[in-house]
Amino acid sequence: MNGTMDETLPLLERAAGRTADLVDSIGEDELALPTPCAELDVRGLIAHLEWGASLFESLATGGQMIPQGEYTGDFRERAERMLAAWRRPEAWEGTSPGMGLPMATLAGMSLCDLVVHGWDLSVAIGRPYEVGGEEAERLLAFAGQMAPMGRERGAFGEPVEVPAGAPALERALGELGRDPSWKP
Repeated sequence: MNGTMDETLPLLERAAGRTADLVDSIGEDELALPTPCAELDVRGLIAHLEWGASLFESLATGGQMIPQGEYTGDFRERAERMLAAWRRPEAWEGTSPGMGLPMATLAGMSLCDLVVHGWDLSVAIGRPYEVGGEEAERLLAFAGQMAPMGRERGAFGEPVEVPAGAPALERALGELGRDPSWKP
């Protein structure tokens, strides 16, 4: 999923906007609902997304890993700051001092985080989350490249078997340890 700025940035922008719209639609009464992330309810998953946006902003500007915090309700603002960091051409150059991975790989990780956790939220609250074909194909390629290392580091679960003819998003979710047919 190591794409160039021109290939990946538009996908990041669409995923961040779609996920922020979804987060903004969530009511107080939905924050305790379960999600496909067994250890996280909706509030916890939004807190994870908030942290992810701040983390990838830090990494895109040459910073380090940052600790995850509590839910603050400012995902859209954090996502905008993250996108501003990725809009800088120098953010795509070299290797991250904070993670030791190519910057383009980190952009792919950011896209994966937004799309997968956006899907997690959508099925938890029962609202649509339309992922474009190009995003789904990029996510599937990313899953094939990064899932084994992600599993070793505890970021992804064991693969879930998904039919070979399933849509790219479902196959990517399965590779990343999600059951595409999960229901609350």
